[in-house]
Amino acid sequence: MAQNVYDFNVLDRKGNEVSLSEYKGKVLLIVNTATRCGFTPQYEELEALYKAYKDRGLEILDFPCNQFGQQAPGSEEEIHSFCQLNFGTEFPQFKKIEVNGENEAPLFTFLKSQKGFQGFDMNHKIGALLHDMMLKADPDYANKPDIKWNFTKFLINQQGEVVARYEPTHDIKLIKQDIAKLLD
Repeated sequence: MAQNVYDFNVLDRKGNEVSLSEYKGKVLLIVNTATRCGFTPQYEELEALYKAYKDRGLEILDFPCNQFGQQAPGSEEEIHSFCQLNFGTEFPQFKKIEVNGENEAPLFTFLKSQKGFQGFDMNHKIGALLHDMMLKADPDYANKPDIKWNFTKFLINQQGEVVARYEPTHDIKLIKQDIAKLLD
């Protein structure tokens, strides 16, 4: 059984196997993303975080996922080109994956087992909308650890332990503060 994220291998966007142990000693922000989502502009915020902290030991690991409203269509190369052209992203991008269900990536099974759903920020402009949408689909949704939407983020400390989960409505400023604390 996995003890931390370093126990996992994933595929990069070109299909090459990558051991997450290559990131030992770094702070990681692992994100499931989509290119045609209302949250897609978060790529800009993520890139700003990456530029601000990569030299201090932050890595952002981007896992495109097409499970939520089919909002990550296209090949890995198309997604990569879109992100570079529109947001100037430089952080590592991996092969498109599933984060829930029978075909979910083992990494995300582990992440969800470490930090369950944290609740939507109802102060965010679409927090209530997401809550209502999820509640209609499953009245018990808030008690399940599944990823609810694109741009769910997991913060990993330098020992490979999951220390926080942020739903897509979470303010990036708070995530930035948590990253800074881990890097200090």
